[in-house]
Amino acid sequence: MPDRTVLERLAGGLIVSCQANPDSPLRDSYIIGQLALAAERGGAVGLRIQGFEDVAAVRAVTDLPIIGLTKTDRDDTEVYITPTAAEGVRLAELGAQIVAFDATSRPRPEPLADMFAAVRVAGALVMGDISTLDEARAAYDHGVDIVSTTLSGYTPYSRQLARADWELMRELRDAGLSFAAEGRLNSPADAAQAMGLGASFVVVGSAITRPDVITGWFRQALET
Repeated sequence: MPDRTVLERLAGGLIVSCQANPDSPLRDSYIIGQLALAAERGGAVGLRIQGFEDVAAVRAVTDLPIIGLTKTDRDDTEVYITPTAAEGVRLAELGAQIVAFDATSRPRPEPLADMFAAVRVAGALVMGDISTLDEARAAYDHGVDIVSTTLSGYTPYSRQLARADWELMRELRDAGLSFAAEGRLNSPADAAQAMGLGASFVVVGSAITRPDVITGWFRQALET
């Protein structure tokens, strides 16, 4: 059975997303593992890791809780984050204590409830990446353990913002739904604001682990 105390370990803390795009110089599982260790040294209480090889590499070097996911392009769906139960189960087998799924309302290859159940049998909790309040409510109806604001702006019907979706966080808080804050949290002040709006924990990726993106921010500031 899944260990629900994992959510207690993450509460109030920073989860660092250690990921690299296929064309990134950092696209190597060993490097992802080193980024995870650096995040742990800095005080991260958990890690968000994409792909089987990276989850295995990170699990080999740290005991921090891992939120695992896959990113899979399919012809039959726009769902990109962990679109099938088999992928979620494999992540759990490799050591992810939480598996993140796209929990938006878009058509998908398999029902959410079936995927969630399969991952629980494999011993992991379930995170639903959502883009709206209604999707969060539906994810909880399907048995999710926690939702994340990850996909706000990535569905055509959600808010298209250049900043974090503070409005969605307020909606989730006011609805009494536990949530993780993720998406365009680009500074320590952003992370603190998300916690102030009721997030159980915050997930930060690009602003910590993508030097190419951070360099671009500085370059653009100097050019304006």
